[in-house]
Amino acid sequence: MSTSAAGGDGTETPSSLQSSGVPADRKGAPHRIEVDAVNAKAKRSGYAARVKIHPKRVSGRFRSIKWAVMIATLLIYYVTPWLRWTRPGDAPDQAVLIDFQTQRFYFFFIEIWPQEFYYITGLLILAAFGLFLINSVAGRIWCGYMCPQTVWTDLFIYVERFVEGDRNARLRLDKAPLSASKFIKRFIKHAVWLAIAVSTGGAWIFYFADAPTLARELVVLEAPVTAYFSMGIFTFTTYLLGGFAREQVCIYMCPWPRIQGAMFDEDSMAISYRDYRGESRGPHKAGTGWEGRGDCIDCRQCVAACPMGIDIRDGFQLECIQCALCIDACDAIMAKVGRPRGLIDYESEANLERLAKGEPRQSHILRPRTLLYAALIIGVAALMSLTLFTRSTLDANLIRDRNPVFVRLSDGSVRNGFTVRAINKLHETRQLTISITGLEGAIMTRGATHGSPDDLTIVVGPDATKAEKFYVSLPRAALAGTLKGGAANLVFVIQDPVTGQTITEKTSFRGPE
Repeated sequence: MSTSAAGGDGTETPSSLQSSGVPADRKGAPHRIEVDAVNAKAKRSGYAARVKIHPKRVSGRFRSIKWAVMIATLLIYYVTPWLRWTRPGDAPDQAVLIDFQTQRFYFFFIEIWPQEFYYITGLLILAAFGLFLINSVAGRIWCGYMCPQTVWTDLFIYVERFVEGDRNARLRLDKAPLSASKFIKRFIKHAVWLAIAVSTGGAWIFYFADAPTLARELVVLEAPVTAYFSMGIFTFTTYLLGGFAREQVCIYMCPWPRIQGAMFDEDSMAISYRDYRGESRGPHKAGTGWEGRGDCIDCRQCVAACPMGIDIRDGFQLECIQCALCIDACDAIMAKVGRPRGLIDYESEANLERLAKGEPRQSHILRPRTLLYAALIIGVAALMSLTLFTRSTLDANLIRDRNPVFVRLSDGSVRNGFTVRAINKLHETRQLTISITGLEGAIMTRGATHGSPDDLTIVVGPDATKAEKFYVSLPRAALAGTLKGGAANLVFVIQDPVTGQTITEKTSFRGPE
C-alpha cells in the first residue's frame, strides 16, 4: 500500500487514481472535518445543523437518463398550458385547463364537471398504486428521477455548477472572503435561479386561466391580484426549496421516505453496495495485485457525487433517493483501476445474499405484492374508463326547501318547495321536461303560482346549468290517505324529449302527521 493524498471531498485519494488522472485537491479536507464535527455534536444534542452539500459532476448511463427525464418533465410542465384544443361553442381552447370560472377541468377531449370530481380522486388513487408498484419493484425511482423537488434541484445545481464551477471550486468559493469575482458569480447564480423560479410560478398559474390571455395581462399589469399572489408564492417556494433547502426537503419535509419502507421486501431492487466484493477496502497502488483485498479503493467518489451527502456503503438509508449517481461515479473509478463495474448497483437484498454465497442471481418481479398492485391499477383504470365513456350528458340535482319544510294553504292543501338544477353537458341548448310520480293526487307548478301546471320545462344553454323552483301541492282530501308519519315518497323525472335521456331524483313530500 502506498501513501495517499487528500481528495477533493476532504477524503483520501489513492495514488493509483492520481496516476489515472483523477483530480485531487488538498484544500478540501476541512470540509470533511466540519461534517464530522457537526455529526459528533448532533449525537450529543439530537440536532444537526445543515452542512451545505456540493455534489460532484459525474457522467454515465444513469446521469444521461436523469438528463433525459429532467428535460422531458420540464418541457411537459412549461409547454402544456400553451397547447391548444378546439372545442365547440364558448368553451376555452386550452388543452389542459382548470377553469374555476366555469367550474370545469379540461384535459384534451375530456371535460370534468364539479359533480364528477370522483375522476380526480380516481387519478390520485392510480398515482398512489403506481408509486407502490414502482417502489416494490425498483425502489424510489420516482424520488430519484421524476419528483419535482429532484428535477428542479438538479436544474438549480446545474446552474450553480455552470457559474461557480464543479465541486472543489464551489467549496473554495464558499470559504473565500467576499470579492468582486465572488459577488459577481453569486449574483449571476441567484439571478438565474430567480428567473427559473419566476418562470415556474408563471407556468403554474397558466394552468388555471387561458395562457396567452393571462400572459398578456401579467405583462401590462392587468391580471387579477390572485394571479400575482399565486405566482409570487410559487416563485418563492421554488427559489427556496430548489436553491437552499434541497436535501432537507427529502429528509425532513417529505413523508414518502418513511412510507416507502412498507412497500419494500427482500426482492425489491435498490441501490446497494456489494460489500462481499468491495471489502476489505483501502487505497490501492498502481501495479500491485488485488489478492486478499476488496475492489473498493475507498476513494469516496460515491459520496462526493451524492446530492444527499450520504455514503451508500453504510447500507440502505432513509436519505437515499436512489438517483444512481453513485453508480456512475463508482463505475468510472472501477474502469480506471481495471476492475469490473457494478460494485455499486441496483440489486435486491435477496440477490445480495445469493451473490455473497456464490449463487446465481434471481429475478422475482412477479410476486404477490406486485401482482396485487398491478391488479388494483388495472381495476381502477378500467372502472374509470368505463364510467367516463358511458357517462350521461344530462344530470340533475334536487334540493327541497328546509325552512319551512311545508306550507299549509288556505284551501287546506299542503305545499312543498323544490329547486331543480339541471346540468347540460352538451354544446347545444336543450329543453327539458319536469314531471313527478309516486304521489297520487299531487299537483306540480312552476314558481309560486298555485293551480294547474302550464309550463313544466327548463331550458338549459349549451354546456351550462340552470336552476328553477317548483312547488308540489297535495290536496286536503288526499292528506290522510297519503302521508304516513308526516311524509310520503316522491320522484322527480327530468327528461330530454329529443334524445330520450331521463334522470330520476328521489325525495320525500312532507306534511302534518
